[in-house]
Amino acid sequence: MKALQIHNYYRFRGGEDAMFENICGMLRENGHEVVAYEMRSESIEGFFGKLSATVSGVYSREARAAADALLVRERPDLAHAHNLYPLISPSVLSACAARGVPVVMRCPNYRLVCPTAVHLRKGRRCELCRGGREYWCALTNCRGNMVESAVMATRSYLVRSLGLITDTVSMFVPPSECVRQRLLEAGIPASRIRVIPNTVAIPETACDAAAGSYVAFAGRLSEEKGVHTLVEAARMLPAIPFRIAGDGALLASLKAGAPENVAFIGHLGREALGAFYAGARIGVVPSIWLEAFGLVAGEAMAQGLPVVASRIGALPEIVDDGVTGTLFAAGDADDLATKLDAMWGDPLRCRAMGLAGREKVKREYARSVYFARLMRVYEEVLGVECAARIPRVEPARSA
Repeated sequence: MKALQIHNYYRFRGGEDAMFENICGMLRENGHEVVAYEMRSESIEGFFGKLSATVSGVYSREARAAADALLVRERPDLAHAHNLYPLISPSVLSACAARGVPVVMRCPNYRLVCPTAVHLRKGRRCELCRGGREYWCALTNCRGNMVESAVMATRSYLVRSLGLITDTVSMFVPPSECVRQRLLEAGIPASRIRVIPNTVAIPETACDAAAGSYVAFAGRLSEEKGVHTLVEAARMLPAIPFRIAGDGALLASLKAGAPENVAFIGHLGREALGAFYAGARIGVVPSIWLEAFGLVAGEAMAQGLPVVASRIGALPEIVDDGVTGTLFAAGDADDLATKLDAMWGDPLRCRAMGLAGREKVKREYARSVYFARLMRVYEEVLGVECAARIPRVEPARSA
């Protein structure tokens, strides 16, 4: 099978970029041919560069012509769209539809229902734009820049109202039921949505949560991650050590107001992060926004840690309350402190939950599991006749 993979890299690398590369890698490893159509946000320079990106981000004759030429030359069996914003025009998908090339679109965020894709405004959860009310992005100056907010609202409205994505995509692939529900509310029928949870890297060995000596948080230090809630909970539990890994805009203010039992250890690379989790008894994900998947929770579980997470967004889909960890009311420091205190005092329970979480990651989020699910979606959109052309290759084994 030959698959056209379409992606706009973000200016600052993130999980969506990694998943795009992951999927391309899986396909190649399993004998499929990949044709990559890539753009990079870092190429945008100045006001006129942003303006040009905005216009082409709605519709571009040039982009459609270039995509059409690529389709004629490469003759892919299907196209898989990842992030289009801001440089890849939906007209590329129109070219695919016109050539009879089915399109699968991965929906790792809320881009189709929220102009900024994250249901956040000034670090707080916001869903004013739900139901086709993109104008709220401009009215509330969601981006902190009136021109930028108005442009994003207009682009989102035009793409939605003209059906530039919904009328050209054969199947939408969100990473969670939470995102799926938003797509259903936007009018996309259930028959055109298939949930495929993200893949999570699994280390060869599990840590022993019972021997862990601190509560661990790893992530960006920004409002939506709920780190203030974690610090307040730590203040109520002076006998329990807390370690916070990561960097971000709130680092200075968090340090200034943190109690003595909270240590900030900065940004950690992949290997250092593994060692960080290995020394912990509990992992914490205190987000106050609608996490579209909850990769940090999955990564902690893969290490063998039980996870205490907010009952919000997709996190309850990752963390099974009472089995692989515990859920608490988002933003409620008292509830978080209560849940952490109960788990900290029962190391053997932490070990059992941690191992149960690792088994869930192996079962649900392994690389081979993701690939098998993706192949089922590809076969579904291609149809029985076309799917027969796909080589039957066993999914690669996860590490």
